[in-house]
Amino acid sequence: MPDQASRGHGESHFVVLPDHEAALAVARRINAPGTFTHASGRPWLVGRWRDDEITVAAAGDVRLAVIGWCPAGAAELERVARDPSGIDDFARRLPGSFHLVASLGGRCRVQGTASGLRLVFHRRIDGVVVAADRADVLGDAPIDERALAVRLLFPTPHPLLERTMWRGVECVPPGSALVIDGERARLTRWWRAPEPVRGLAESVEQVKDALITAVDVRTRQGGAVACDLSGGLDSTSITFLAARSDARIVASTWPSLDPLDEDVAWARRAAAHLPQVDHVVWPAERIPLVYENLLGIDDPMDEPTIGVMDRQRLLEDLKGLADKGCRVRLTGIGGDHVAWCSEAHYHSLLRRRPLFAIRQLRAFRALFHWPLRPMIAALADSRSYGAWLADEAEKLRAPRDPNVTGTLGWATGPRLFDWVTPEAHDLARDALREAATTAEPLGRTRGVHGDLEPILSCSRIIRQWEQMSARAGLPIQSPFLDDRVIEACLAVRPEERVTPWHYKPVLTEAMRGIVPDECLARTNKAQASLEASAGLRRHRGDLVELWEGSKLADLGLVDRRRLTELALRPDTPELRSAILYSTIGCEVWLRSLDKGAEHAAAR
Repeated sequence: MPDQASRGHGESHFVVLPDHEAALAVARRINAPGTFTHASGRPWLVGRWRDDEITVAAAGDVRLAVIGWCPAGAAELERVARDPSGIDDFARRLPGSFHLVASLGGRCRVQGTASGLRLVFHRRIDGVVVAADRADVLGDAPIDERALAVRLLFPTPHPLLERTMWRGVECVPPGSALVIDGERARLTRWWRAPEPVRGLAESVEQVKDALITAVDVRTRQGGAVACDLSGGLDSTSITFLAARSDARIVASTWPSLDPLDEDVAWARRAAAHLPQVDHVVWPAERIPLVYENLLGIDDPMDEPTIGVMDRQRLLEDLKGLADKGCRVRLTGIGGDHVAWCSEAHYHSLLRRRPLFAIRQLRAFRALFHWPLRPMIAALADSRSYGAWLADEAEKLRAPRDPNVTGTLGWATGPRLFDWVTPEAHDLARDALREAATTAEPLGRTRGVHGDLEPILSCSRIIRQWEQMSARAGLPIQSPFLDDRVIEACLAVRPEERVTPWHYKPVLTEAMRGIVPDECLARTNKAQASLEASAGLRRHRGDLVELWEGSKLADLGLVDRRRLTELALRPDTPELRSAILYSTIGCEVWLRSLDKGAEHAAAR
């Protein structure tokens, strides 16, 4: 199997090198077209990027770079460079989605986003620590088969997503910065989730301002900007915010195979209030299905992702939008994760405000049809996060718990399925056991952890989608996943964010006066289940081919025969849920490594 060094890398990326003589040889091997230097003249930042996605400034022996979507200009960066002690405050203040890289008299500091949408990786090469925004550009590290087995879990629990797919390559936890001093490296924490103590009424302006600014970061350059307009509250809000700018807005809507789906009707209702917006409803016969074109995926990916399942839907309308002159496409992704919050907050609220919590929980139970005994068991559970993770390590083959168990607990318990081999099971179980000995939750309560983990998991998928769409010619952006938007939303008291009586009250109130009331009245969203089931039937031949040539099977991690049998029976009841997704994500990722090597050899 090829390592990533043999693939080359023609996509956008950057590598940060320390101010050390040994880094010169590393820089020569990277062979990237873009280079910035330390004050010493040695290479500092090398890679491939568009001119409009990087801003660099210098003052004395300090260099600062912002890479991504950020309004900071060279003059502002230069002011910070004159007094680099304010970098933490600068990073916490800036809107947008970006990496911040500094050369501080030879020391390097590299950080991404608290959301995990922009990650940082590092590895020791030739005795020095080198950092990058992608794990697959850090030399010729071999694949870690244990990490691959972990990604077969559905879902993959914290902190195992922070384990890279390459031996010797480490991931910087979101919210931390990597500080490199030649041969040494350390982590420093620059971000923590806000305490959820603000009332909804006093928070509305902060949430509104954060969203307005996040959208403005993407629209301020004018030109044509595309917006996904599904008709749901999240995408509708982004479209109305974008329409306030000087940019020319093209809103696009996909219909559904489900005759009861209301997306197009709600999208048309919103568009009727935006006569200046070009609203495109794509033809129903072009609807991309889940599982489509899995055999054709050749995107360079530095980790497996279940996002490959919907890649075709992501890219299908890019040509039509590009033909209309669009330079970026905005989505409402992330709204579900920040405008709502985890019902697990009621685990703590039950102990602080028992009468209030009981009344709310009774309403949640009626709304979501929670079974009583598992609900009570979840609320009574007092295990630490590490203890929960250790217990889940022994249940990987067990039937899935009722949804309420994960909803009110630490998280949904990870599971492996019967096509995963005993060898892969042992690797994943051992990784969970090991992680459980030191794992800490993402917050001090189950609710805070339950707010942050879905954001981090979602961002790992969207990170790959951003790279895929940029490679295809039209980058996507998801303003809800900006750190400043996340902070504004998570600062609201949980009992006012998640309630059985109102749908996404934080977003609804923040958008009042911007989005018409009739468009704020929607309280449901489409599920696209028919696209998934139709995709299974239409593309079962591709799935059979995927499993007959399975690289996971070659590694001894899955049973080729069992997966092929499932592909031939697409109406099997167990396939109505997403249990195949993590396995397909791993298989497609392994195949993408080979395709990358073939492309590199052909250049």
